This record gives sequence, structure tokens and C-alpha cells, in this order.
Amino acid sequence: MKDIANRFLENPLLSPSDLSASREGLEITCLLNPGVFRFENKIWLAVRVAERPKQAENSISFPILTENGLIEIIEILKDHPELIATDARVINYQGIDYLTTLSHIRLLCSEDGKHFYEPKNHPLLVGEGILETFGIEDCRVSLIEGKYYLTFTSVSNNGVGVGLRTTTDWKTFEKHGMIFPPHNKDCAIFEEKINGLFYALHRPSSVDIGGNYIWIASSPDGIHWGNHKCIIKTRKGNWDSKRVGAGAAPIKTEKGWLEIYHGANEAHQYCLGAFLLDVENPAKVISRTETPIMFPTTDYELSGFFGNVVFTNGHVIEPDGDTLTVYYGASDEFVCGAQFSIKEILSLLKEV
Repeated sequence: MKDIANRFLENPLLSPSDLSASREGLEITCLLNPGVFRFENKIWLAVRVAERPKQAENSISFPILTENGLIEIIEILKDHPELIATDARVINYQGIDYLTTLSHIRLLCSEDGKHFYEPKNHPLLVGEGILETFGIEDCRVSLIEGKYYLTFTSVSNNGVGVGLRTTTDWKTFEKHGMIFPPHNKDCAIFEEKINGLFYALHRPSSVDIGGNYIWIASSPDGIHWGNHKCIIKTRKGNWDSKRVGAGAAPIKTEKGWLEIYHGANEAHQYCLGAFLLDVENPAKVISRTETPIMFPTTDYELSGFFGNVVFTNGHVIEPDGDTLTVYYGASDEFVCGAQFSIKEILSLLKEV
């Protein structure tokens, strides 16, 4: 495998200790893969911030949101016979799955793309209502005709689906509810209409029949979606054998729509690859990388809250038109940056 990422020397760009918890009684455990956008001549990150109470030695405690927006802390003894806690991210208690942290989205900005700070007068984006009681996660941002579309994972004990909010000023948001019902995530909306329609990549999941594959859908208005097609599947024995999912919005190139995606294997190692879609018919896959373009190699990618992970859902294209700056989550704990050459990625694609 050849890793072609040029990682920032400043990595990690953001660590949990760089931000303050959203409220007293909680601490930030992880900063995860941000959505990325340009606004007011700055680069902005919509960072997923995961919080929980400080952990006691003999118990596990975690927060959930009530339907009216209040935080409730649940504490369970580690030796409870009905507790399954083999995963750092998810536990099962009395037959019900819970997240070990509660996530919200925090906005940070930078003039140089490497040193980020939290500006005033911008709200936290938090879970709201019965479909977001376990929080909101993994925001992706698409700018379409002057409006920003924020897709994110809405999590509750009802399941995991895709929520949508839109904004033009990043201070006021219109809420559109859940646009892809459970079980679904990894939704990235194309930043350009194609033949008058919105298009989006998304990732429904199946435990028994099917798998964790990338699908595409179209919409007349960006809210109501249909014409679903499965376009990218996992590959047995390969680096993306267990699950695949879209990164940020596809990049329009002369050869087609270039998508950076993540894949994981049975050992839960997360890497990045790429595929190319037809420019007029984005449901048609032209080519795909056989090996990752980026895989965990550094200490901050190999060790953390959930190690051996690089995962992105945000990038910006630099003024030269070829340099792609990718912001990514490392080990489910740190926010990092790396640059790629779009031309080099295209050269590694193999016809399918």
C-alpha cells in the first residue's frame, strides 16, 4: 500500500484539551472528523465534540438528552450482569444499545487553515427531539446556490438516521428533520444540481442481507429523496472489506465526480480511498482505487479513543485547483489535516 497523504506538521490540529466542555459536569473525551466549509474568507470546521462525565473506577456513566433537551446522566456498575461493554463507543445495557458519549457540533474557524479558534456569536449545534436524544454526529457541509446544507447523523434509541439543517449565515438554521430514516448515515450532498436534481451519497446498513454499502439518491428539493441505487460495495479480503462510506461532497473534475471515501476491514482499521462517478450520470461508477490513498501510520492515528483510524467528511480545494486539503479525524480523538494532489488521486484509479 502507498500512502500519498502529506500530513500537516502541526498535527494534531485540535485535541480534546483545546476546547471547553459545553456544560458543567461533562468533559470532552473526543474531537472527531469535522465538516469543512469556507465562509467570510475563513476556513471553518464543524467539529463533532463528544462528551461524558468523568469516569469512576467501578462504573460507566454517560449522558443522554431527554425529549425536552435536558441532559440525563446514566450510571451503570461495570460488573452488572446485564451490561456488555466490550466497545469503547457503544455499550449494551438490559438489551438496549447506548453511546458512551454524547456528541454535538462545534464551529471553529481559521485564517490559515491550521490554527483554529472558536469565534463568538455562533451557536452550538445540539441534538433536539426524540430522534436525537443520543446526540448528532459527523456533520458534512455542502454549499448549493448560496445555501449551506448540513447533513449529520441523528442518533437515538429509535435508531441512526440522517438529519438536515440549512443556513446562509451560520447563526440561524432551518431544521428539516430526518431525511434518511434508520439505519443510515454518511450522507454527502453534491454541491451542484445535475439535470435539475439534487444528488446525495448515503450509507444504509444491513446486518443480515446486504451490507454497509454506498448508495446514491436524487431529489427535486434537497429534502425528499428517492431513486436509490447501490453503487459501491465492500470488497472481500481487501482494506474495505467490512464497511464503506462517503466522505465529503464529491469533487467535480474533468474526468468525473471524484469522491474520497472511507473503508474499514474486519480488524476495524479505517483507511481512505477514492472512486470516480460519471459527470452526467453520477449513479455510474467509472473507476476506484484498489489500495488506500491514506491509512493510519502516525502515533496520533494509531492510538487514541478508538485507534487505527483515519476518517474524513470534510475538505477544501486550494486556489491552484489541484491541492486538496482534507481535514480528518484520527483515532476518534483528534482533528488533523493533510493535503493530496487531485491529479495524483485520479492517476491511481482503476476502471471497474
